Amino acid sequence: MFQESEALLQRAQKSMPGGVNSPVRAFRSVGGTPPFIERAEGPYLFDADGNRYIDFVLTWGPAILGHAHPEVVAAAQAAVAAGSSFGAPTRAEIELAEEIISRAPGCDVVRLVCSGTEACMSAIRLARGATGRDKIIKFRGCYHGHADSFLIAAGSGALTLGVPNSPGVTEGTARDTLLADFNDIASVQALIDANPDQVAAIILEPICGNTGCIPPQDDFLQKLRALCDDSGALLLFDEVMTGFRVAYGGAAERYGVTPDLYTFGKVVGGGFPLAAYGGREDLMRHMAPDGPVYQAGTLSGNPVAVAAGLTTLRLLDRSSYDTLEALSDRLGAGMTRIIEDNGYPLSTHRVGAMFSLFFTETHVVGHDDVKTCDLDRFNRFFHAMLRRGVYLAPSQFEAGFLATAHDEALIDEVLTHTEAALAEVF
Repeated sequence: MFQESEALLQRAQKSMPGGVNSPVRAFRSVGGTPPFIERAEGPYLFDADGNRYIDFVLTWGPAILGHAHPEVVAAAQAAVAAGSSFGAPTRAEIELAEEIISRAPGCDVVRLVCSGTEACMSAIRLARGATGRDKIIKFRGCYHGHADSFLIAAGSGALTLGVPNSPGVTEGTARDTLLADFNDIASVQALIDANPDQVAAIILEPICGNTGCIPPQDDFLQKLRALCDDSGALLLFDEVMTGFRVAYGGAAERYGVTPDLYTFGKVVGGGFPLAAYGGREDLMRHMAPDGPVYQAGTLSGNPVAVAAGLTTLRLLDRSSYDTLEALSDRLGAGMTRIIEDNGYPLSTHRVGAMFSLFFTETHVVGHDDVKTCDLDRFNRFFHAMLRRGVYLAPSQFEAGFLATAHDEALIDEVLTHTEAALAEVF
């Protein structure tokens, strides 16, 4: 099934660590050979061995319209034909910033960068610079990119590989990162109380996506907002994954909670390397050249990425989210039926166009619950689905994604494959 991909992997391992440019792609946690992708179109991937897959990874979230959407492709082609990079301001940058601001509640000013890691790193620097405080609170299992401050009990690839703390992160950096538990407001209050007037920001994925899809429970986000208001800490929503995916205005709109700062990525770049951070004007004006907090980037606001991202957002009207919600409802209801009809020890979550199937009967509300999952059984399920032509994230600790390019017939096909694959592994 993967003869050509296996040859490519062996070749790649000679020139790249693990043969890949991002760790989870190596399939180390699930075993086997990762298919090397040749092209993608709509809801499908096609690999070097000629296999076709229904894709629920969607380049880890950005391809919300499906792959190679004709209008996004045309916009990128037109942009690159006019020049791939200028290192100077462009009209399209303004238009993309205005589009983000028009959607995200309480976001007044935006700075474009090239990756989610860069956005989160810069937003934390801004929070520290604006407040004069050094410490941040993050949540076990939440992943905010690979900057040093965030590789403390991180999710995503760090959790997948069993390396929650990376060598190379200094003890001093680690001391300034305080760890709380998602959906446990008491754990946050305890850190605030133990570090009075020292916490610059509380950063979180408002919906965990890097330990699987875990939604906030019991007004957790509202309680965080109140804690920040009382303590002077800033509330920072990392919407790199959830931004403009779970709702027209992202998780902030969906849950009715406005943060002080945001980070965005994935969907905003339309599949190209682009991200952003933004928030309240009084905070964002601390950034150079308006203020003393420095951040810069040669390729920030790259015109090709901006053209793709702007086109993607303009195509995502509110009816698009109605379509995604209906598809998600269909998938979620089908998975629940399969679990209940067969009595499988599984649980599932979905929020908008994000979902997860957890191989544990524990109701998953936080990092510790995910660690109860049966990883061996998940790995066998993953490969059973791959053989059936369904491409899922190669890790129990990652969310799945839906695109407007999926339709009801594809969802029903995937549910049929899911039922057969689960019967194979139980």
